[in-house]
Amino acid sequence: MKISIPIITSLLFIFCSNIDANKSVSKINSIKKGSKFNEYWYKGKAEITSYKLTQARYGGVYEGTAVNIYVTEDFLPVKQVKADSRNAKNIPILKLNSTKKFTTGIYPYSIMTSTFSPIDIKKQAIKASFSAQEWCGNTFIQLNNKDTFEIDFHSYFESNSDKKVSLKKDPLENDFWNMLRINPYSIKKGRYKVIPSFEFLALNHQKIKAYDAEVNLIEKGKFINFSVYYPTLKRKITIKLIKDFPHTIESWEETYTKRGKKRTTKAEKIKTILSPYWNKNGVKDTKERHELGL
Repeated sequence: MKISIPIITSLLFIFCSNIDANKSVSKINSIKKGSKFNEYWYKGKAEITSYKLTQARYGGVYEGTAVNIYVTEDFLPVKQVKADSRNAKNIPILKLNSTKKFTTGIYPYSIMTSTFSPIDIKKQAIKASFSAQEWCGNTFIQLNNKDTFEIDFHSYFESNSDKKVSLKKDPLENDFWNMLRINPYSIKKGRYKVIPSFEFLALNHQKIKAYDAEVNLIEKGKFINFSVYYPTLKRKITIKLIKDFPHTIESWEETYTKRGKKRTTKAEKIKTILSPYWNKNGVKDTKERHELGL
């Protein structure tokens, strides 16, 4: 069943700041107050899901953890940052902070991707960024949705050195993760160009551009299997989510071929909680972290 798409025109809860979220106001046009969507996403909490991670890297597979943090925020469309105060020009967005931590041999990796997608999913993501930290150095990518997709890329590798890229506004794989949570059936199926995840492009030194892709969504019992396959990259990402709202992501699998060998990364859900985590930064605030298995 398709979930209706809300269009919200003023302030939603302000998170990760010292502003009182209870003073926030939301005006709802196309979705009634009390709907499942609003009851879930606008109660002043973030959805946090932990995953057991097996990450392919350097020809091996390494164990680690992944965490997806979904939260609604108000966004400034011109500055393209989270709003600090109420403003009629704010755009309501669903933000995903997706993190991974794993160790390769002696040294650790810390990866984070942030994607800011309008609740009105007729519009594309306003901003996306990726960063990776490991003992060799840092890599950082930021995309801003302007007249084109304007991308800044910074890396310590000579073969993958600093650059600026301007791209046509093809669909973003990173944006699909948010669209799946708002309305998975809104994603177009079929063959068309998609800009792959920044994590894959950066870690595998692939050119930042749109690639031919095959996008599919298959219902199986109470689940949906959503997939994107890139023939030229020999890469496929499959995301398994609950068919019914709120479409919680249960697992995902990424496979690709490199130097003639198939590489597979998997993530399986450990626990999902709803929490105003930004208020839980004290020494004693560790209970929910233990619940998440972290």
